[in-house]
Amino acid sequence: MCGEAFPAHAREIKLSTWNLDWLSLKETGDPALPDDVHGRKPNDFVRLRKYATHLNADIIAFQEVDGPEPAARIFDPQTYQIILSQTPIIQRVGLAVRRPLTVTVNEELSALDVTGPEASHHLRTGLDVTVSDGTEHLRILVIHLKTGCWEQPLNQRKHSCPTLYQQFQILEDWIAERQDEGEPYAVLGDFNRRLTMHDPLMQQIEQDAPVLLATAGKASPCWGGEYFIDHILLGNQARSWLIPDSLRVMTYRNDTLPDGLSDHCPVSVRLHLP
Repeated sequence: MCGEAFPAHAREIKLSTWNLDWLSLKETGDPALPDDVHGRKPNDFVRLRKYATHLNADIIAFQEVDGPEPAARIFDPQTYQIILSQTPIIQRVGLAVRRPLTVTVNEELSALDVTGPEASHHLRTGLDVTVSDGTEHLRILVIHLKTGCWEQPLNQRKHSCPTLYQQFQILEDWIAERQDEGEPYAVLGDFNRRLTMHDPLMQQIEQDAPVLLATAGKASPCWGGEYFIDHILLGNQARSWLIPDSLRVMTYRNDTLPDGLSDHCPVSVRLHLP
């Protein structure tokens, strides 16, 4: 998918990640939805689209979206190219990229689905794309990792943790490849982990490649305050592109409950391209 390059003077981009919380056109009671997940009402899409317009990001990594049609109801297709993972599950990851940035879709990181081929419920794969403004390019990996292992130590071998640890090893391999190739990259999405630079999982990544965790040392104001599980990692030259103190979390003004919206808030940074 191609378009014209950005004008030469437009050298700043806003990069965001947003989990849209089971965004689907399916109705309440549909067997594809869990019993405790309600279908979205038309006004929910209207409200979310207004927040997406207010977010006004150039590149939005999104999670938990059931195909291109619900995504297009949030991100105006006249403004954004919409790319989704090809995994046939309801919780897909994707990317909305402002036109006329150009997008090259790379091979999906299917290894993140560590379940066996006969599993009844599959995990999310990683969406791997390269975005260019005509001069510089940024390799982007959009992820949504296994939930339930928020901050447990590496010797925790119960429940979700072994799965998350396995996914992090795959993520480390992808980062190591980008480090070897020397291209600027970003990994962003729902890590389902309260990452800090002291987390042993982050320390393992740091052994292979120096990365910048944009959310490090910060707390999120989303829904009254919580630890970040949505993160933005920057590597290679992209680390120096981060505009200092540009981390932002868009909260839902005048909305006191996430009903019909999302239990996650968009997390953003700004990058200055050289």
